[in-house]
Amino acid sequence: MLDSTQVRRVGMLAPMQSELEPIVRKLDLDDERDGVLYRGRAGNVEVVAMLTTMGMAAAADATRRMIELDVDLVMVVGIAGGVSQSSVRIGDVIVPEVVIERATGRQFAPSWFHDHAPRGHLSCGDDLILDQTVLDGMHELGVIAVDMETAAAAAVCDAAGVPWAVFRSISDYAGEGLVDQSLFAMTNPDGTADVDAITKWLEANPDKMEVLTRLARDAQLATEAASDAAIRACLAL
Repeated sequence: MLDSTQVRRVGMLAPMQSELEPIVRKLDLDDERDGVLYRGRAGNVEVVAMLTTMGMAAAADATRRMIELDVDLVMVVGIAGGVSQSSVRIGDVIVPEVVIERATGRQFAPSWFHDHAPRGHLSCGDDLILDQTVLDGMHELGVIAVDMETAAAAAVCDAAGVPWAVFRSISDYAGEGLVDQSLFAMTNPDGTADVDAITKWLEANPDKMEVLTRLARDAQLATEAASDAAIRACLAL
């Protein structure tokens, strides 16, 4: 486990611009590399915040680059999809006991939880899981949330011997299908929307405006909660 007294530089990885923005704003970080890499401080520690973009391969590559910056601790910060409404609520911060790489079944244990009581499993992969029957089966095995990056970052950190932590907050429920294949296809790798594609989609599906409004509201709640948890953890070092 992590000896927090030895941590002097923390690397924060955020897959999407919307997940990175509250970290940068709240810590007043300096833009060092065109909106991709930021630096600053949180209490006694230096913070390096990096945009990974979405997906397992991108997360692994960004984690390797982060480790090259001589960080003592890597944090994965952002949103996640809830598996069951009976176990998590929108805005809940998830600090899992176990992170699972869905494609291989490999399991990883975070190095640090700060003041959170770890609970549940976080399942990670590039595929969107929308089938409620599949999600129910995952829930029975202890999975409470899903994302597309954390296990990839964990694998790189473990291989390099670098401690890591994860602070994810629930933005939606995977089984509701609010983020489906069509909506995901209109999202850029950094999580920003393809405005032209979204505009045309809404013209053809005006009833979906309520869905997008709800997603935006809940995602903002979740990104704020995840960034708050990560920053509090840094300030405790």
